[in-house]
Amino acid sequence: MRFRHPDGTTVHLAYCTNVHPAETFDGVLAQLRDHCEPVRRRLGRDRLGIGLWLARDAARTLAADPSALRTLRDELDRRGLEVVTLNGFPYEGFGADEVKYRVYEPDWTDPERLEYTTALARVLTGLLPDDVTEGSVSTLPLAWRTAPGPHRALDALRVLGERLDALAELTGRSVRVGLEPEPGCVVETTGDALARLTAIGHPRIGVCVDTCHLATSFEDPRRALDALTEAGVPVVKAQLSAALHAGQPHLPEVRRALAAFAEPRFLHQTRTLTAAGLRGTDDLDEALTGDALPDAAPWRAHFHVPLHAAPAPPLTSTLPVLKTALARLVGGPRPLTRHLEVETYTWQALPPELRPRTRDRLADGIAAELTLARDLLTDLGLKELP
Repeated sequence: MRFRHPDGTTVHLAYCTNVHPAETFDGVLAQLRDHCEPVRRRLGRDRLGIGLWLARDAARTLAADPSALRTLRDELDRRGLEVVTLNGFPYEGFGADEVKYRVYEPDWTDPERLEYTTALARVLTGLLPDDVTEGSVSTLPLAWRTAPGPHRALDALRVLGERLDALAELTGRSVRVGLEPEPGCVVETTGDALARLTAIGHPRIGVCVDTCHLATSFEDPRRALDALTEAGVPVVKAQLSAALHAGQPHLPEVRRALAAFAEPRFLHQTRTLTAAGLRGTDDLDEALTGDALPDAAPWRAHFHVPLHAAPAPPLTSTLPVLKTALARLVGGPRPLTRHLEVETYTWQALPPELRPRTRDRLADGIAAELTLARDLLTDLGLKELP
């Protein structure tokens, strides 16, 4: 979906396909047929943007085989889909029964992360629509916090910047890569991102702002985005997502409601803001165990809940944080980013009674999220384009 900002800029809205498990080239083609095109049809649009997730095997196939890349591009066109951004955070196994800490492997201290991200950038230059010259890739925030050798990660990003420059000169298309701050990682907040990225100082490497992560870390979205702007660090893309919010975690009924979201597949880092600063646990079940986390103030958990359907009381979502961030991202005289991506990958990790049981129900939910995002953008003065 495309929107015209009042300054004339085109802003792209997509949804991320990491919600659909697929590891291979054939699996990606099946995604387009079984999931993405049905979402487009529900929205009544001739064209729908998707933030494509390409796992290791699919990325290698597409980078090595020009005919496979042409086939994918043809399938996108045939099904009324377009790609301007890739999700390069998960490497493989994102559809496994248990992901947890594995999602951070390989990290930016491992040469394979550099090779994978380089392949994604090359593939993206071949997938961009004919009238688009700039693409984006989101990536993990260097490493999980316990990883050794963070200096190696920065060195790898410097090499990536050189490769992106060469790719732009070769293809005439610019690809930028954004670190996605996430609780528990070396780069947990936008402040952490600023400290690393100013040391690199490369215009093609910036930040991917995920509004669920921003909210989980209790960052003020205006202050965070203003700091990035003042430092000249580009917001490469923004992922529109909402975290789980518990206003009174000391109450037994709130604990019971939270426990329904503690599941074995993904990591749900949980945070609370105290007078002494931010406190947290690596997962939601840890927070619910004993006195692991103070409960005098609200808790927020890294659980991407559907944008259009907040959890039932006594829980809610951080949708207000998303709205505030979006107003700063694209509601001003100039957009801070041109790539927006709805990223709710946790549909099948929701409590059983909230999970979509069929492809049709999942497509309905994704379409509803995109409709909400579209309405937020038009309320900010952007005009939806055909």
